[in-house]
Amino acid sequence: MAPVATKDLIQENGLSTSGKVVSKRRLSEANTESSAAANLSGEHDLVLKTFRLLIADLCQQFKGGHPGGAIGMAAIGVVLWKYIMVYDPNTPDFFNRDRFVLSNGHTCLFQYTFLHLVGYKSYTMDQLKSYHSTRIDAMCPGHPEIELEGVEVTTGPLGQGVANSVGLAMASKHLAAQYNRPLHDVVSNHIWCMIGDACLQEGVALEAISLAGHLRLDNLTIIYDNNQITCDGSVDLTNSEDVNAKMRACGWEVFDIEDGCFDIEGISNALRTARSRSDKSTFINVHTIIGLGSAVAGDALSHGVAFGDKDVANMKRNAGFDPCEHFVVPDSVRKFFSTAATNGTRATEDWQQRVAAYAEAHPALATEFEQRRKGELVGDWESLIPNSFPEKPTATRASSGLVFNPIAKDVKSFMVGTADLSPSVNMIWKGKEDFQHPNVRTQCGINGTFSGRYIHYGVREHAMAAVSNGIAAYSPGTIVPVTSSFFMFYLYAAPAVRMGALQHLQVIHVATHDSIGMGEDGPTHQPLELATLYRAMPNLLYIRPGDSEETAGAWIVAINAKHCPSIISTSRHALRQFSPATDRKKVRYGAYVIKEVADADLTILGVGAELAMAVDAATTLEEKHSLRVRVVSFPCHRLFEKQSREYQRQTLRRLEGIPAVVVEPYVALGWERYADAAVCMSTDRFGQSLPGPKAYEYFGFSHDSIVRKLLGYLKDRKDGSAVQGEFVELV
Repeated sequence: MAPVATKDLIQENGLSTSGKVVSKRRLSEANTESSAAANLSGEHDLVLKTFRLLIADLCQQFKGGHPGGAIGMAAIGVVLWKYIMVYDPNTPDFFNRDRFVLSNGHTCLFQYTFLHLVGYKSYTMDQLKSYHSTRIDAMCPGHPEIELEGVEVTTGPLGQGVANSVGLAMASKHLAAQYNRPLHDVVSNHIWCMIGDACLQEGVALEAISLAGHLRLDNLTIIYDNNQITCDGSVDLTNSEDVNAKMRACGWEVFDIEDGCFDIEGISNALRTARSRSDKSTFINVHTIIGLGSAVAGDALSHGVAFGDKDVANMKRNAGFDPCEHFVVPDSVRKFFSTAATNGTRATEDWQQRVAAYAEAHPALATEFEQRRKGELVGDWESLIPNSFPEKPTATRASSGLVFNPIAKDVKSFMVGTADLSPSVNMIWKGKEDFQHPNVRTQCGINGTFSGRYIHYGVREHAMAAVSNGIAAYSPGTIVPVTSSFFMFYLYAAPAVRMGALQHLQVIHVATHDSIGMGEDGPTHQPLELATLYRAMPNLLYIRPGDSEETAGAWIVAINAKHCPSIISTSRHALRQFSPATDRKKVRYGAYVIKEVADADLTILGVGAELAMAVDAATTLEEKHSLRVRVVSFPCHRLFEKQSREYQRQTLRRLEGIPAVVVEPYVALGWERYADAAVCMSTDRFGQSLPGPKAYEYFGFSHDSIVRKLLGYLKDRKDGSAVQGEFVELV
């Protein structure tokens, strides 16, 4: 249960018959801080003044930061951390805690300061003062980061936190449906997401809001800091929509707080109603004044600029504080928040007792639940992968299904989703259940419950990846989300994929149709440049398997990669099988030799769908041109970089003067680290709408063309027009 409210907050609430929260005073009446605060208790008045002046001091210290939004949101924070949220400062990772997400992450001082006031040990006053400092050990970065206690996800780009929150709510709903039993609710937390005006302008937020409304996630509340200001000016510069009507149209319950700077009672009533609401997500539109009390209150200037020494001093005088004192937190304010630790400990102990009773009533489920919380995959998942595959040519998107679907069927940790491409991505297993609200019935007859593990994201690639980050962050390892779409559409998803990599979250992205071999859909769907982006992205494994055996290896790597996302990049068209030359166990090396010769004249690097082209070219060069040619399969740059220098040298053998040429119909940027030349795509153009084989032929990837280019390059090396150390693109 949430901490009990003080008596003055449980008096008759301000709910009208329409369900709209009516505040005691309108925003237009809040011309000054003192007039608007008239109905506050003395205790709340002092807490709000202390908080706002502390924010002003923290920004003024190094003359930078974002004070305005945090100051305007003060009353919201008081209600959340004092009266509403379930959390434990002494046990920040308490499993059944409420999750708080600050999507408008530039207001990070709002979160850091409340974490300090309620007693999170890392957030000392000394650490609060590290905001915008040069300290390497600073615990107060410019946007919240997941590694810090009390922070659930890293929210930098606006709107990401909204989608993360939807993922957190989906994870909670799913685990509750899987494990809760009558009289034994072991998962019952609520997700609170704080947003600003700009979050509602980001497409990813609106994608996620639409999905949440459809799913009726009643454990999710978005609190909108509606100050009508963005960086450039007032919101009406770019937006004139009815936000509440939009949210209602998306299936959300909507409440208004008209005086969000001071109406603690109204905010509390709204949040309590949101927690108890069933069958709908809740949107609370809280009207605030950015930079309240400063000389630039209500102005865009208060968004991202410190107020100045003179203005901060005046703010203190007006609030009855000494302008010469800084970072002041009166003892009475600390006492006001002192119950947080006690309430948190009680909440943790209460939950532990519930889990103990659950274990007695449902021992097998409790054991499984504990394993999941520890991030352990239940069962011997690797034994579920077939030991061998059909010898016939097989598209690696189909191979991916052969590898993973038996695992997904038997291992509950995986939640698998697609952006409206189920027939194409091969991620459906026999007997799968869809993740849907149990009371929703579709015209197509695809229905489900929150126990389901197959997610239909709709055509929302960006939200799919960002929501998956939230699912993964709920309790890392408890749920491993899997997304799927065409590789080209992971350009839409790229910002969220990057955020997952930055946060060390295990999300497995299954990308199909990954080359010009996918053909007729044309240049809009042919991802010539996208591999370069993902190969360059830190803490991400981009893996391009060349056949079914390597696809098995890619999945083994991705499932074992607990602290980073992976992209398994697969083909639409059928590929030849090369086992036993290909080896699932060697994929973890990133590159390995599949055909070795002594005194080699050339090494061809084969990648993914074009591995067969490399093997065939090597055979022709040997049989018709008497050349000695090695072949290396190269599915993953990052895995290869993790190997010893000795292994890298033995695999490539470039130090022996053997030239290496990669064959891949992408732009070649990045291959200069491992090869001397590339049979590649020109950087001057995109793809072409042709059937797959014809597209390869058109761009010079026919067998004869590849052989001719390789022979020409060797001739240029021999006569000196191409020299070692100068990378050549053979387009």
